[in-house]
Amino acid sequence: MRVTDVHGRDLRYFVAVAEELHFTRAAERLFVSQPALSKQVRLLEKTLGAALFERDRRAVRLTDAGAALLPHARRVLDSWAAGLAELAEITAAEQNQLTVGMSTSPGRDGMLPAVRSRFTAEFPAAKVELRQVGWHDSTAGLADGSTDVAFVWLPLPDDRRFRWIVMASEPRRVALPQHHRLASQDTVAFADLIDEPFLALPESAGPLREYWLAQDARDGRPANIGAVIGSPDETYEALVDGRGVCLIAEGNAPLLTRGGVVVRPVTGISPCNLALAWRADDSRALVGGYAEAAALVATAQRRP
Repeated sequence: MRVTDVHGRDLRYFVAVAEELHFTRAAERLFVSQPALSKQVRLLEKTLGAALFERDRRAVRLTDAGAALLPHARRVLDSWAAGLAELAEITAAEQNQLTVGMSTSPGRDGMLPAVRSRFTAEFPAAKVELRQVGWHDSTAGLADGSTDVAFVWLPLPDDRRFRWIVMASEPRRVALPQHHRLASQDTVAFADLIDEPFLALPESAGPLREYWLAQDARDGRPANIGAVIGSPDETYEALVDGRGVCLIAEGNAPLLTRGGVVVRPVTGISPCNLALAWRADDSRALVGGYAEAAALVATAQRRP
């Protein structure tokens, strides 16, 4: 066996299956098909000359060889991610570029252009790139280093890694198919939604998935998942198809009210917080400058 025979993709696939102990869930997490994932794992086992998993119809288990390999594979992937993040920092510094991540546009009262205007006034040579990140990543690129700052919804996973400023706090609403039994009500109590099928973020979204399912208001009862959604378009289509209801931020209601969907206020759940976040160990001037500009805009918008 040669070292070059094993690629980073092979290790990512192996670690995902080892952590999920379920090929279908691992495939969903990796955004690949289950057959493709199984094939790649079998090729890795052939390359290594060792079985990594025991499989039967009921369960997937690590073999002794797989358990021995797992911590080393994690270290390799963590080291590679750290190397990419360091490379991104060097490249960004050389190019004087700041990448701003977002999963949905923070268009509230002109927030984004206001922050950019204040930022570029202080850093006129800086290049600001906006990057749309799928809902599978609740950090909008911060975790893997592909963005420098990001507009995100709280809570963040592993929040000790990040710092943030709350930009807006607004009520959560419920989006319903227009023919839903609760659609005619002016306000919906969350207690009336507990048994409804809900549209959920991908499991990789971590605590944010639980937050948008309002798991803290369910008295320990798990949510009934009607479908998994990863974008506003997928959410709208799932709502129109009647696959479930979903909670959304008040400011995001225009993304879904295109016909066939209604949005109603909900009682019994807390407001949601949109934040500008960055990595806690990132001390670059551009990052600090953007955070300062965001803080000034947030303060100005909260004034009566």
